[in-house]
Amino acid sequence: MTFNFSTLATDSQQLIDSVVIPWGIHIASALAIFLVGKWLARAVANGVAKALGRANIDPILSNFLSNILNTVLLALVIIVALSQLGLNTTSLVALVGAAGLAVGLALKDSLSHFAAGVMLVLFRPFKLGDFVEVGGVSGSVDKITIFSTRLKTPDNKVVTVPNGNVFGNTMTNFSEEATRRIDLVIGIGYGSDLLKAKGILEDIVSSHEKVLKEPNYRVAVSELADSSVNFIVRPWVNAEDFWPVRFELIETIKLRFDAEGIEIPFPQMSVHMNHNADK
Repeated sequence: MTFNFSTLATDSQQLIDSVVIPWGIHIASALAIFLVGKWLARAVANGVAKALGRANIDPILSNFLSNILNTVLLALVIIVALSQLGLNTTSLVALVGAAGLAVGLALKDSLSHFAAGVMLVLFRPFKLGDFVEVGGVSGSVDKITIFSTRLKTPDNKVVTVPNGNVFGNTMTNFSEEATRRIDLVIGIGYGSDLLKAKGILEDIVSSHEKVLKEPNYRVAVSELADSSVNFIVRPWVNAEDFWPVRFELIETIKLRFDAEGIEIPFPQMSVHMNHNADK
């Protein structure tokens, strides 16, 4: 049997010319389109975010829109890259749509978080840096992504809350208003001088430099409790001074009451023993 090397070489060259080289070019082109397109998508999204920032748009809104834009552009880049491999993009889009429907049904909770994120961005119940309480978690708003909201707690922990839990639950924004009221309940013993204690409380509050003059503070007897006479102490402060002033007032009240002989009672229980035992 005679083996024709010239025929094999010719067939191999034809295979390389007709299949390997064209497909290699298509694969290289698709890979280049994907890599360059991915970089461009991210660059465009970052550029839009910076432009919105220069236009004084809320950082939460600009970050959210840039994330969506990057996702959409990346999907287009993938379709274009696949078209370089000879795939019918029309059929591909239809296939992606059908797959998207199936995935959407399987990930309906994630889609609800996405919809909640859109509502949060549109209605903006809080802005970047606001201190809020949502879903049982308190912290400063750090970022809103497509599916979740990220909070930083006062002790510098990062908590990620699904957007559906944020938008679908009661939300408290402690930073929305410029001022806040401190609510303290201070109890004194029944044997202590009530008017003297009230005067001390008024002096402490009125002399604090960070307590606002308007609205005016309030000091009043609120309750005759089981073991104490309770005062309400309600000064107004700037929102950022709330916790420092609250801590300072509590410490100052305790020190002044001790110095002035005003008793701050603690819960007590009297136990009476019956010594007449049954015989």
